[in-house]
Amino acid sequence: MQNNRNNGLNTNPYINNQNTNMTQTPVNQNTDVNVNPYYNTNTQVSAPVQPASTFDTGNFLKGALIGAVGAYLLTNEDAQKKIFKTFAKGADMFGAGIEEMKERMEDAKAELEAEREAK
Repeated sequence: MQNNRNNGLNTNPYINNQNTNMTQTPVNQNTDVNVNPYYNTNTQVSAPVQPASTFDTGNFLKGALIGAVGAYLLTNEDAQKKIFKTFAKGADMFGAGIEEMKERMEDAKAELEAEREAK
């Protein structure tokens, strides 16, 4: 009886790795379809359609000019001083304009008060 049991174990293809007519699916740890032996590699995949060249010379030249001006301003101290002085003058003029607007508003209010009192 013992002998029959051993013969049964020895003929089991799963225990002794014997190949019989049974097919086994191999376990593949890599799930990439390019290395899967059961993946159909005969299908043709077309390359994505690339748009026509989108290089625009005008935009390139604008960008190059802006970059050159930026590099010049970042490296030249005299240019930086002139720019800051210009901004300071502009800020002063803006502030003076605001003060002038306030004065005109006060004048308009005073004229309205004078007209109300005259009636």
